[in-house]
Amino acid sequence: MNYKHKKLLVLGGASVHVKLIRAAQELGVYTIVTDNVKYDDSPGKKIADEYWDLNIYDVHGIVKKAREQKVDGVISGWLDPCQRPYQEICEQLGVSCYGTQEQFLLMTDKHAFKKMCAEHGVDTIPEYSLEDAEKGIIEFPVFVKPVDSRGSRGQAVCYNMQDLTIAIENAKAESSNGDILIEKYITGGQEFHVTYFFVNGKPHLIRTSDNYCGAEKMHMEKVVSCAVMPSSYTDKYINTAHKNVVRMFEKMGIKNGPIFMQGFEDQGVFRFFDPGLRFPGVDFELVFKEAVGVDLMKAMVQIALTGNCNIEIPDGAVYLNGSRGAVLYLTIKQCYLARFTGEDKMKKRKGIVSYLPRCKEGDTISWSYNVNQRLAEIDLLARDLDELKELIDYTHSSIVATDNKGEDVIFARFNTSRIRG
Repeated sequence: MNYKHKKLLVLGGASVHVKLIRAAQELGVYTIVTDNVKYDDSPGKKIADEYWDLNIYDVHGIVKKAREQKVDGVISGWLDPCQRPYQEICEQLGVSCYGTQEQFLLMTDKHAFKKMCAEHGVDTIPEYSLEDAEKGIIEFPVFVKPVDSRGSRGQAVCYNMQDLTIAIENAKAESSNGDILIEKYITGGQEFHVTYFFVNGKPHLIRTSDNYCGAEKMHMEKVVSCAVMPSSYTDKYINTAHKNVVRMFEKMGIKNGPIFMQGFEDQGVFRFFDPGLRFPGVDFELVFKEAVGVDLMKAMVQIALTGNCNIEIPDGAVYLNGSRGAVLYLTIKQCYLARFTGEDKMKKRKGIVSYLPRCKEGDTISWSYNVNQRLAEIDLLARDLDELKELIDYTHSSIVATDNKGEDVIFARFNTSRIRG
C-alpha cells in the first residue's frame, strides 16, 4: 500500500511516541500530534508534521478537527489515559482501532481484569475488600492502589490500620471513579513483566522481563529501577502460565496490536496485577527491532491506516536472538536540577539503543516516590549479561546531574549484582 498523502493522528507527544512518529514519516505518512502539553515540553510535537493543542480527553474537539483535516487514521499505544479516548475517537471517525470498548475496559479496569483472569485460570494477587478493611480482618502488609491510575500514583504499602486508612483516601483521590484495590503485599517475589503482539489473530510473545524495584526503606519499592530482558523465568512462564494467558487474550478477540501484563513470580506461580492493551511506556520496541529485525512501529502505522499488518515475527523472538536487553531508569532526589549532562556519551556508545531524559536543567524536583522521580530512561542491548552490566556501569559513570551547589542528585543507582543469571 502507498502511504504517501495519508494523515495519521497520534494521541500524545511524549518521548515514547517519537519512534512511532518517525516510523510513520519513513513510510511517507503525514503525522499530526495532539495533547495539551506545551510545544517546548513535547518531543512528539517537535518532530511531527503538524500539531494540535487539544487535550486527549476532548473527544468531540478532536473528532471535529480530524474530520475537517481528513485524517485517515488515529493511534495511541503507550499511555493508559489515552486508551479509552482513542477507542472512542476511532469509533466516531469510523477508522481502524486495534481494540474495542470492551477490550479496553478489561485492560484498564483492574477489577474487571482480575475477574477475567479468574475465569481463565490466570493467577492474580489475593485481595481484600473495603468491608474487610472496615472490619479489620486484613493480614498486613497490604498494597493499596487506585483501580485505574498509572505511574504508581496513589499507591502505598501499609503495615497497620492507620497506614491503611490514609492510603485508602489517597488511592480514592487518584482513581477516576473512586474505586480502589487492597491486595496482599508480595514480599520476596520477583516482579515479572510480559508483552505480546498480535498479528492477524496470532499471538507472539515479544518480551519478558525481570523488574527490579527500588528499596522500600527509600520509599521506592513501587518504582522499577531496571528491567532486564528476557526474564530469567521465561522458560518457566512458557511452560506453566503462557497457555492460559494466550487463551484469555484470544477469548477477548484480540486481532492486531500490543497487550501486556505486570506481575510477580511468586514461588513458582505467576501472579498478575497490572494490565494494558498497549505497549509498556518504554522504548523496548527499538531494542526488539535491533535484536530481532522486526519493526513494530511500522506495524502500528499499518494497523491504524488499514486495520491489519503484514509483519512476520519469528518463533522465539522473546529470547532476542540470544542477546540481553535492559531498560534502566535513573532516579533523582528532591532538588533544583542545575546541571544535567551525558547525552552525547549515550548516543556514541554502542549498545545504548535509546536515551530518554525525563527532566531538564532548571527543573525543580520534589519527592513523589513514583515515576515522577525518574531522571532518565536508557534502553540497552548487549551480547551477554556481562556486557549488559558493563553498559549499565558506563551509564552510571557518564550521566552527571547536580544541584546548584554542585552536589550529585542521582538517587539510588541500580546495583548490577541484583541481576539474576
